[in-house]
Amino acid sequence: MAPEAIDLLPDGAVIADAEGRVVLVNRAAASMLDVDTGAVVGEKLGDVLALTDHDGCRWADAIDLYAGLAIRTGVGEQSWLLPDGTEVLVAVRLNRSERRGPIESVAVSLRSGRGRARLDRERSDLVATVAHELRSPLTGVKGFVHALLNRWDKLTDEQKRLMLTTVSVDADRLSRLIAELLDVARIDTGRLTLHRRPTDLALKAERVHASMAVSTAREIVLDVVERPMIDADPDKVVQVLTNVVENAVRHGDGRVCVRVGLAADDPGYAETVVTDEGEGIPAELRNRVFTKFWTSGSGGSGLGLYIVHGLMKAHNGLAIIDDAPGGGSRFTLRWPLADPAEQA
Repeated sequence: MAPEAIDLLPDGAVIADAEGRVVLVNRAAASMLDVDTGAVVGEKLGDVLALTDHDGCRWADAIDLYAGLAIRTGVGEQSWLLPDGTEVLVAVRLNRSERRGPIESVAVSLRSGRGRARLDRERSDLVATVAHELRSPLTGVKGFVHALLNRWDKLTDEQKRLMLTTVSVDADRLSRLIAELLDVARIDTGRLTLHRRPTDLALKAERVHASMAVSTAREIVLDVVERPMIDADPDKVVQVLTNVVENAVRHGDGRVCVRVGLAADDPGYAETVVTDEGEGIPAELRNRVFTKFWTSGSGGSGLGLYIVHGLMKAHNGLAIIDDAPGGGSRFTLRWPLADPAEQA
């Protein structure tokens, strides 16, 4: 690779010869190591890569590239610290012209550890979110079960029924959170499986409306303009609609309206449009709504709309956020129509 080309790489690269002397350092590596690309040519690789671990052990002493086994071809990515304490991920390739032959050159890649730090933060956020969401329903379940066990003979049938109903609702909430976490994992890893078939979108909306109407004091209005058949996984359609309607109930004000029909500007799609009468979502925040752990301070796991976006994308559909005509937010979900031949 020509020196000009290696400087275009986003990661740092350091190349040394058979004697362990540096022959090339690209710009990214020079910036990380705080060295001059020309001045370090000919220096020992271990001196140029002044890396240490958290115990102060030097990278060159720990790795000992040139004295290792003759069958070794490289060193997998490891975390080391630059002189300023910044984490960097280091991987090594040992180049030999023949198996068990002498090392002819060494290529070292240096990658910023910020990506891994961001991943660690996301994992910490996930743990914190899950712990918070699990604690509330578990506390309710534990409290009511404890009361039932200790005061069974003193409680009336109506009190027992109320407690057991609450326990059932909290158990459903826990089951749904676990299902959401599994869906997030499948979306992130590309392992989401859909069982698509012609599905009556209006029928699914009616079921979601019936379920949600009894679980909230907010008015939810369903307007079925047409009854399109869409190419979708029926269970995932219910999940998407439930998440969007719940979000409108949680974050909006006034009544929530759900409209089902065909997309006016695209005959290949059906639409479900969910509007609320709240303050709406500022334009600068709309790109963040479908990211993991986004909440507006009104509770929730922050996973519902992320799952909505992932499921709509898996269906080759669209999820769009804009302002409702009378104020508030409008979520438009576009579903591909089913092939008429499959509906026969």
